[in-house]
Amino acid sequence: MSHDRRESGFKRRTRVADARATLLDAVSPHDRTESVPVGGADGRVIAEPIDAPSPVPGYDRAAMDGYAVRASDTFGAGDRSPAVLSARPAETESIAPDEAARVHTGSAVPEGADAVVMIEQVESVGDDVEVFDAVATGENVGEAGEDVAAGQRLYEPGHVLRPSDLGLLRSVGLDEVAVREPPEVAVIPTGEELVESDPGPGEVIETNGLTVSRLVERWGGEARYRDVVTDDPDALREAVAADLDADVVVTTGGSSVGERDLIPEVVDGLGEVLVHGVALKPGHPVCLGRAEGTPIVSLPGYPVACIVNAAQFLRPALKRAGGVDADPFPTRRATLGRKVASEPGVRTFARVSLSAGDGEGDDGSVDGDEADDADGDDLPTATPTRASGSGILSSVALADGWVVVPEPREGLDAGETVDVELWEVNA
Repeated sequence: MSHDRRESGFKRRTRVADARATLLDAVSPHDRTESVPVGGADGRVIAEPIDAPSPVPGYDRAAMDGYAVRASDTFGAGDRSPAVLSARPAETESIAPDEAARVHTGSAVPEGADAVVMIEQVESVGDDVEVFDAVATGENVGEAGEDVAAGQRLYEPGHVLRPSDLGLLRSVGLDEVAVREPPEVAVIPTGEELVESDPGPGEVIETNGLTVSRLVERWGGEARYRDVVTDDPDALREAVAADLDADVVVTTGGSSVGERDLIPEVVDGLGEVLVHGVALKPGHPVCLGRAEGTPIVSLPGYPVACIVNAAQFLRPALKRAGGVDADPFPTRRATLGRKVASEPGVRTFARVSLSAGDGEGDDGSVDGDEADDADGDDLPTATPTRASGSGILSSVALADGWVVVPEPREGLDAGETVDVELWEVNA
């Protein structure tokens, strides 16, 4: 890295999409796996194909309360000429011709039976039952394997398990599942001004490392939250080098072009700088690099800029290291309460708070066709908490999400319908 570049600042900045693509090209999924109990596998990434070892259900089962019968014994039955069958008790394992066994919804159909007559169509008469409705073979019976067939492919590697998936895995008889280990992310806060508590003049309590390490865990990784490293090139080099066995290294602070912004030089000395300076606000001084095959994400020191860049670059890198791609953040449509300014060619992230609109449900969502046809007055209002000021942590901590102003726009006008990105989710 040349001294001229430091003095000249960021004359050219890489677009967000291009910078992200460059970073992801430097990330390789790790191959570490482990077996975990199915009940604790929510959110984990499947490592191997999963086939059903047994069918669900494992037996023919009654689809409703009634009597299990041979369908042929009910042919011609009606209100005036019921079929008379010998009644067998519940839990009978098999029936003979002209017999009927009491069954309940979900219970096994006895051997020999191939249909179930609804309880409403049967009347008990002594040791017999009268059947007033003919049934066809298979009627009111759920066949073995109707839900899942034995040997059926359930999931491919890379699938992220959900609670419903866990129920299905247990239903086919699996107690453990092979998953990828969570990607390991080393989080290294830097800056000689950072302290843990009781800041004096010129000192600041360290928050970026804490925030980023918890985001790493929320996004499915394991964080190595390191102690603060001062602005010394040797100390920084030693700290970064010590964690190059991680899947991703992330530093906070020292990523710009000032005299104390040493991280880009350190990354360049250990490996290579891939991108330095991205066309986004807040937080264009992000630095993306690689050393010994490990991607390095160097986040700006201002808290809001740090969080924005973590969401845009660290999250997709972490997901890729864990064997999956990052899904887009969920969004909520809203009406913009105030104008948001933006520089053409720069992607701006305006933090907003949401207030309920008339057309919302109890959870703040717009239901059904109303989502497409709702007037602006029915949508929640997205009010910017602060359009600029990357050092104002409360502007993001007290926000519900952010509105993204794309590069071609010079801003957004009050009253526009916008999508609010709900970035602070477990995803």
